[in-house]
Amino acid sequence: MTQPLYQVDAFTSRIFGGNPAAVMPLEQWLPDNVMLSLAMENNLSETAFFVPLPDDEDADFHIRWFTPGTEVPLCGHATLASAWVIFNKLGWDKEQIRLLSKSGPLSVRQAEDGWLVLDFPNLGFEERPTPDLIREALAEAPDTAFFVPNDTNYMVVLKDEDAVRSAQPDLRKLKQLGNQGLIITAPGEDCDFVSRYFAPGAGIDEDPVTGSIHSVLVPYWSEKLGKTRLDARQISARGGVLRCELKGDRVDIAGQAAFFMEGSVYLP
Repeated sequence: MTQPLYQVDAFTSRIFGGNPAAVMPLEQWLPDNVMLSLAMENNLSETAFFVPLPDDEDADFHIRWFTPGTEVPLCGHATLASAWVIFNKLGWDKEQIRLLSKSGPLSVRQAEDGWLVLDFPNLGFEERPTPDLIREALAEAPDTAFFVPNDTNYMVVLKDEDAVRSAQPDLRKLKQLGNQGLIITAPGEDCDFVSRYFAPGAGIDEDPVTGSIHSVLVPYWSEKLGKTRLDARQISARGGVLRCELKGDRVDIAGQAAFFMEGSVYLP
């Protein structure tokens, strides 16, 4: 049996930038252990799988995402990459793609300038004392952190962009968080805010660009900066650019995509 495989760099206009995602369109679901094995073999931060839903009035596809270590409830860059494949490789001629996911209904549309706009949930967060494990892993972490229960992440706010860029958290310590990840963020110098994201317990030491964390970052910075439209950068080594807008209980997260390769996977 063969399955098509695509690789797309998300949140960038050029290959070798942004965040590479593997995309595998399916006619029907493979066993979970096979999808996890495929994600491990692809060895990217995320592999997205989706199946068509021709009889569903509210969704066009059901989408799932796997890291090399686990299935995750929400992923932005692999959703953007999947939308690029659906629009450009599968001949989708509608203005919008409606997706069913573990995080509820999502959608992707093409803006007039060609950017892909993700419609994601506004994820709530809770202020908590910074866990000792995070303080041990990141010496510059403040006393207060924010926990994101619907995406199992912690977020800490650092003093400035340089602090985010130069941060070198102890990944061995962070791995003890298990499937929980750590977002670090600060005001940006030439954008509204910057961020980085670490999730070694889920098989991702540092994710190059993470769309889903902007479901938390956007409402946080929208309140802090008093604006609903925000320009963001994820300042990993590969880097990524995002245009975001807070829309009540939803968040628009827009980015570009660069097509890298396609092929076939041979399964027994």
